[in-house]
Amino acid sequence: MKCGNQGGFRNTGTVEKAKFCVLYSELTHSDWLDELNTEHGQFIYFGDNRQPGSQLLDTKKNGNLMLKNTFDCPHSGRRAAIPPFFIFTKLENSGRSVVFRGLAVPGSLNLTQSEDLIAIWKSIKGERFQNYKAIFTILNVPIIKREWLRDLDVSTKLTVDTPSGFKKWIDEGNYEALIAPPSVGYRTVRQQQPQNQEELSCINAIKEYFEMHAQGAYAFEKCASAIAQLMDTNIISCDNTRHWRDGGRDATGVYRIGFRSAYTDVDFSLEAKCYKIEIGCGVKETSRLIARLRHRQFGIFVTTSYVSLQAYKEILEDRHPVLILAATDIAKILISKGLAEPTTLFIWLRQF
Repeated sequence: MKCGNQGGFRNTGTVEKAKFCVLYSELTHSDWLDELNTEHGQFIYFGDNRQPGSQLLDTKKNGNLMLKNTFDCPHSGRRAAIPPFFIFTKLENSGRSVVFRGLAVPGSLNLTQSEDLIAIWKSIKGERFQNYKAIFTILNVPIIKREWLRDLDVSTKLTVDTPSGFKKWIDEGNYEALIAPPSVGYRTVRQQQPQNQEELSCINAIKEYFEMHAQGAYAFEKCASAIAQLMDTNIISCDNTRHWRDGGRDATGVYRIGFRSAYTDVDFSLEAKCYKIEIGCGVKETSRLIARLRHRQFGIFVTTSYVSLQAYKEILEDRHPVLILAATDIAKILISKGLAEPTTLFIWLRQF
């Protein structure tokens, strides 16, 4: 595509008048975890101001300036000025190979102009700075013709070879996302365990902390409640039960659906197990939570290890409303909230 194959922004033309832009992500950066959401047809991408010491729109870095210019356009009726974005991600365990994920445009059908591009604050080693979080829609375009790439290279965007989904978005602002609903399936043991060294270090630190804690498992139950609330801000309360008579539930909480004055609350129960990574949770542990769920309630099962194949399959096949947060999920939640760095994590754990 004549734009290089390194990570980040790779555009042809100028920042102000780009012919097209390639966005490449390894999807592994611990502080800025880009995300490909195939269920909603979205690509969440963080800008290029990823270290302290520079302003949000530093002139030495063109990526954030391109994001600002691009996301300004659809909200001012200037979609025709927006270059097409081609999304690529790293192919796991394959050296330098990459995967083309789709043709993307800024914004999304259900996002307002205050939600599709957000300047967020982050602190690294005590220094605060800002970076952009951008949300793109991957259009339902199955084929990209090489002829169109050649047209783009000579600054001709709309031709007979332009994908109809992109042209329709330019003309009407109609987001037709490429969505792929996930199949209902259980995760293997390996998929539930830490996926990299950072996740492993995070889980080990949690396990070691509560092994030394005076209240042990009961203290971890409080931690698990906090992790659930970090995961989803719609959990408005999660109160731990008395540890000597919890009745099969380590915590009970309320999940709120809606906003402001138009909402309804749903009760849930939470069970937490602070096990070693190699020691899984079986039917005995999960059935304890399932047996205590009342009508119109759901459960959250939190563990620093994994749920066994048999227990996982029974939950799915019997359609029990239970969410499983295994070791990798706990680590990802803490990483996404900036709590995985050893010192920061230890300070956070001290509250339990």
